[in-house]
Order: sequence, then C-alpha cells, then structure tokens
Amino acid sequence: MLPILAPFPSTRLRRMRRTAALRDLAQEFELTAKDLIWPLFITDVPGADAPVASMPGVSRLTLEGAVRAAETAAGLGIPAICLFPYTDPVLRTEGCEEAWNPENLSNRVIRAIKAEVPEVAVMTDIALDPYNANGHDGLVRGGVILNDETVEALVRMALAQAEAGADILGPSDMMDGRIGAMRSALEAAGHADVAILSYAAKYASAFYGPFRDAVGASDRLVGDKKTYQMNPGNSDEAIRLVARDLAEGADMVMVKPGMAYLDICHRVKQAFGVPTYAYQVSGEYAMIKGAVLNGWVKEAVIAESLLAFKRAGCDGILTYFAPDVARALKG
Repeated sequence: MLPILAPFPSTRLRRMRRTAALRDLAQEFELTAKDLIWPLFITDVPGADAPVASMPGVSRLTLEGAVRAAETAAGLGIPAICLFPYTDPVLRTEGCEEAWNPENLSNRVIRAIKAEVPEVAVMTDIALDPYNANGHDGLVRGGVILNDETVEALVRMALAQAEAGADILGPSDMMDGRIGAMRSALEAAGHADVAILSYAAKYASAFYGPFRDAVGASDRLVGDKKTYQMNPGNSDEAIRLVARDLAEGADMVMVKPGMAYLDICHRVKQAFGVPTYAYQVSGEYAMIKGAVLNGWVKEAVIAESLLAFKRAGCDGILTYFAPDVARALKG
C-alpha cells in the first residue's frame, strides 16, 4: 500500500535529504560488519598460496594464513568465515575420497581456527568439485552426474566437517535430497547443533569463473553443471527449492549468485521469512574490483552493491570485500 501524502508544497520529500543528520535518521537499511561472511581460499600445496590472478586482492592462504585471517575477522567484527580448499591435484580422484578424510586440508584448518579464534563461526563448503578429477560437484559415471550416490558421499563429508568443529555447513552441490540426509546423519551422530546454510537456489551461472580458477577446477571441469544447477531463466523453481530444503531441515538458505538475482533474494525473504543470504560471487567481485582499480568507478560502489542485498531482504552476504568493508565501517 502506498503512503498517503499531502500535496506539494505541504509534502516536500527533499526535506529529509537536506543534511547528513536528516538522511541518517530517514535511512531504511544499514550495512554492518555483522552482515558479512568472508570466503577464504586455503591450500597446502607448496607455492599455491599466491594471489588469484582473476580476483585482484584475493590470495590462497596456508593453514597459518587462514588462522590469521580469522583473527582479523574477529578484530573487525565479522562473525563468520567460509573455507574453500585448493586441493593437491594428486588427491583429486573420480571417487573423491579426500572429501571426507578427517585429516584433509579443510578439516585441519577448521580445527586450527576453532582452537585459536573460537568466537568466529567457521562455515564450510560441501560439494565434491575440489576433490573431483572431473571438476563436478557430484560423482560422475558415464558422463552422468549421479544424485543418490553423491548424497551418500556428501553426508560422509558433512560428518567429517562437523566432527572437526564446523559451525555451519554449506551444501553447494544442488543434489536432490541432500539436506534431509545430512540433517538426519548429523542428529544421529550427536551433531544436532551444527547449522546448515543451504545453497538452495544456486544457478548455473557464468559468474563463477574466477572462483574455479581459485580452487583449481577451471581446467578439470568436463562438460557443464546445467543438469544440477538452476536455469537462470527460472524464478518459481527457486521458491520450490527453498521450500524443500527448509522442510528437510535447513536453518538458513542462500541465493547464488547475488547481484544478478536480487529478485530471487526478495521473493525468498517475502515467501518464507527465514534467514536469507546471498553470495556476491567471484565474477561479481572481479568486475567491481577491476573497475575500481582502473578508476572507472569510485570505491563507494562496493558498499553500495552490498547495501542492495540488504534492501532485497538478505540477512547477510558472503563477499570477498568483507574485510575492506568492515575496516571502512569501523573507520
């Protein structure tokens, strides 16, 4: 319903824009460090802890570097980090067995961070692509991505991460039935308090390219991911997917990518009223960062882009800009 306004000049909408103080009083949405989740790329491959060429300002971190980043997050008031591993190519197999190895890189980093910076929530990624010789999020047989067999593998991966101390599990695989299977397994194993932030509406997007560079999957992917990730032309399907994942036990839901799918963020929040997140993905980051570095746009576009997520209804954003924005908000 539109508000009833007195006719001009009794109503002058510019009155509340006249000074900074008045603008602050009238501001409807605000961005804070508490809205941010900081994605980190981690590696134990010698020499791979280096800048990611397609993501200016972002580097892969060693275990020690990830702990330092978590300390930085705590100091800046960022409540959570999310881990994405760059796995040794030798450990990438068609069976993806390294994904649930209790001593794999992700699980070692989880334990190290929770030992040193327990107040920062550690979120993980649950998908097989960092461990898969085929570069896919699921097991592959005869060129087909298997659903049920993949879910079994993802459950093993989820249990290993929960045992390592993860606070939030982030299933990003888009297999059918994985949320219910994980929730049941977590309950049975005594991990009832581990939260699930489901990538419920993850689109088959061209915005993921730099991320695949960062985790070393770009040159491994055979085919595409359109049989399990969403068609960018669909909106109602996203609502069905979110409803299903909530019914299966997800605590929070994610829309990915973010900026090109703000309409989906808004629909999800309006429909369900649950904690709703978006991922400002690598391609979105690279475009903005590149434009800023070239002087084509002002740095203020970074915070402006994140505020758009809040307006759309998001409770938080995964963004590689998290530390820069948190510092700016503090300063």
